[in-house]
Amino acid sequence: MTDHLMTAPAPTIPPRRRGFRHSYIWRHRTLYLMAIPGIAYFLVFKYLPMGGLVMAFQDYSPYLGVFGSPWVGLEHFVRFFSEDTFLLLLSNTVILSVLLLVFSFPIPIVLALLLNEVRMKAFQRTVQTVIYLPHFMSWVIVVSLFYVLFTTDGGSVNNVIVSLGGEPVPFLTDPEWLRPMYVAQEIWKTAGWGTIVYLAAMTAVDLQLYEAAEIDGAGRWRQTWHITLPAIRPTIVVMFILSIGDFLELGFEHMFLVLNSLNRQVGEIFDTYVFTTGIQNGQMSYAAAVGLFKGLVGLMLVIAANRMAKKFGEEGVY
Repeated sequence: MTDHLMTAPAPTIPPRRRGFRHSYIWRHRTLYLMAIPGIAYFLVFKYLPMGGLVMAFQDYSPYLGVFGSPWVGLEHFVRFFSEDTFLLLLSNTVILSVLLLVFSFPIPIVLALLLNEVRMKAFQRTVQTVIYLPHFMSWVIVVSLFYVLFTTDGGSVNNVIVSLGGEPVPFLTDPEWLRPMYVAQEIWKTAGWGTIVYLAAMTAVDLQLYEAAEIDGAGRWRQTWHITLPAIRPTIVVMFILSIGDFLELGFEHMFLVLNSLNRQVGEIFDTYVFTTGIQNGQMSYAAAVGLFKGLVGLMLVIAANRMAKKFGEEGVY
């Protein structure tokens, strides 16, 4: 017995396969090839430009370049926070961002829930196509359409108001109308496209849940409230966190097109201010400091919103 155990061959361990052709990257090379364009986009247009942020700590001169311009430390940040313009920009940006979160963010969810209840597929596809179309229009076209409708010089809306015995309303120049017009344009352009994410999330809901709820006597409203909304809640949380990240990122093009000398007091935001100071006035270092502040605030808001989501049991974005 002992001799047999001593002479029995030891179990052989197969040698570990080595080499690049047996690596994880090689086995999934197709997926990595598909990811290359996206990675290149973020590297070229998102990460490499971050090197220019050093201008925020310099007295940048185009003739001296980034490496030759003198360092000034936090001088531009001190100047920005000490000026009255900072409070104006912050209040205008925060008010518009809150209005977009309150009015623009829920609209795609509501539209997706309504479209999910439509049983006539042909009608559903038609409605989806119609509400998707504004997404493919540039802000120039969107603002131009609103200009044609709301201008006091022959605008369709003011023509109706005058025909009813009223006075023309300066929708495009009155500061009180800038924010409602801005939010309305944002909703009209982006709401339909935003429904795609929520409709895709609804397709993953188990149909047996609806059948069981219907057997128990639950109507369409009860099914939507107790089945559909809880099912898409993780998607809503992720989209909300992403929206929080853009809290101060309202976008330059849209506001620049609706801004004029009469409504600038309530419409000047960080994005338009960066353009004015950096491009038009040539204060590139100061504009870079303003942009860096806006980006850091967005980063902190994303981190805070993500941690809050995890405390409530959601996955978050990371």
